[in-house]
Amino acid sequence: MTALWSFLDRFESHVCRILLACFVTLLFVQIVARQIFGFSITWIEELSIILFVWFAYFGASYAARIAAHNRVGFHLGFMSRPKARIVEAIGDAFWIIFNLVFVWYSVEFISRLKPFVKVQTLGWEMRHVYLALPIAFALMTLRILQVNYLKLVRGIDPTDPDKAGVEAALELAAEEQRSFERGNH
Repeated sequence: MTALWSFLDRFESHVCRILLACFVTLLFVQIVARQIFGFSITWIEELSIILFVWFAYFGASYAARIAAHNRVGFHLGFMSRPKARIVEAIGDAFWIIFNLVFVWYSVEFISRLKPFVKVQTLGWEMRHVYLALPIAFALMTLRILQVNYLKLVRGIDPTDPDKAGVEAALELAAEEQRSFERGNH
């Protein structure tokens, strides 16, 4: 099972990086084409929007994995950690229900789309574009379950990415300070 989670971690991370690189590169090409050469490549904007939407949904799934999603958590600081985990799990249960309903209705919506409903300049069927919805929300649900398993069963809280970033920066600064002081003595 660990191999599956490891694969998903890498998969989501790589998908997000590739999508981000692609849509930023495409937008850069479009800007250069407009500003320097005076013409526009019509399909670039549409493809960039599609890639951005896929990036946002896969990024939301990845954020759920590292517990970096938006959550009102001020009140949790006043509770003991075991109680706070239970309150978070109850909130996550509602989130899972929402995700499952959303997956159900998005699959139903996609199945009703006719093949002639296409992206205007690219000519792709819209049902392929909309696949981001059920895929990302299903992945998000798996990630919520994974995080809750770690918290409730194994007693492991995911590291807050904001705190981890600050702690890493403080440790790096302290290491640089120690190195500087060793060099001056």
